[in-house]
Amino acid sequence: MYGWQEVEGRPLTDAELIEAARGGDVSAYEELVRRYQDLAYRTAFLVVRDAEEARDAAQEGFLSAHRALGRFRVGADFRPWLLRIVANAARNRRRSATRRAALALRAGRDPASGDAAPSPEAALLAAEQRATLMAAINSLREDDQLVIGLRWFAELGEAEMAEVLGRPRGTVKSRLSRAMARLREVLERLEEDLSDG
Repeated sequence: MYGWQEVEGRPLTDAELIEAARGGDVSAYEELVRRYQDLAYRTAFLVVRDAEEARDAAQEGFLSAHRALGRFRVGADFRPWLLRIVANAARNRRRSATRRAALALRAGRDPASGDAAPSPEAALLAAEQRATLMAAINSLREDDQLVIGLRWFAELGEAEMAEVLGRPRGTVKSRLSRAMARLREVLERLEEDLSDG
């Protein structure tokens, strides 16, 4: 058996890691968790809107995926399969929760990206724009919030979104289009309210 880090000087693919994990190599599955933990968390957060609940849902999703590795279809893409499991875990947590958090998605990029710090004015403007956008998104139906979040915050393509949502690609494309149209309407109303005020 080979180590999970490299084969022939290159990192292992997801398929190679899955094969090793199926064979009992715990470190191979740990590598899959490291690769996808941020995306799993963001996906769960889109559903539950609470940081602690999202962490718990992501962890539950990883545990469920590990138990289901034997049923994973060889040759399939791991990322959307995992995110579907995480999204289902998050939905279950949301359904069973007695309280609903009204927290906004944590927008922003990795601070280690090396970008120069914005001026205080630019930072304030960006924060106001983020707040307006998040208020608009949060005013939409949950289905619209999820499809917009998967596309723009989790940065999934249509095929991956279709797999995560368990819907045909055409359905996802039309749902995203309608959700974006509703978001534009809300943003336009907000803009009109600000200009009238």
